[in-house]
Amino acid sequence: MMNHLTLPSFSENGLLQGVVEIPAGTNTKYEYNTALLQFQPDIRNGKPRRVDFMSYPVNYGFIPSTKMVKDRGGDGDPLDVLILAEHIPTGTVVEVQPIGLLLLKDLGELDHKVLAIPVDTEKRIIKATNWTEFQRDYSAIRHILEQFFLYYDGLGTMTIMGWSDEHAAIQEVKKWQLVD
Repeated sequence: MMNHLTLPSFSENGLLQGVVEIPAGTNTKYEYNTALLQFQPDIRNGKPRRVDFMSYPVNYGFIPSTKMVKDRGGDGDPLDVLILAEHIPTGTVVEVQPIGLLLLKDLGELDHKVLAIPVDTEKRIIKATNWTEFQRDYSAIRHILEQFFLYYDGLGTMTIMGWSDEHAAIQEVKKWQLVD
């Protein structure tokens, strides 16, 4: 059985990879169970966790072979990725092109998220291919994502620290990459 966490961060083509945990348009929060090597609903208070706010506006997942280490300020999880595309099924590995970086703190721990588009142009839902174009043509998406993350787990949980460009996103991946 494949371990999605240990896939390489970059494909053989040198392209960043993202693993989808939560497809766009769904409310159930899925997480990767490392013991069972499968995706399962996150459990909170004995029940599968459903976001009581709105559906995820993007495909939400992680960059494999990364970990935001707690002793370096991270949340202990792989670096998150937000993939701007139509609904992508849970468990799908997608080659992505970073276009930005959302800088967040979750209860005081770093919880940054790489904003990306699929490398496959047929799967893209926006025309922007970098931070400048995204800011210029799709700033409303930035505001929607900020509002989603401010409220989806209860007001006061997340703090938005800002945004950065595609170069900072790649540096963030390299910062948290697990080295053999």
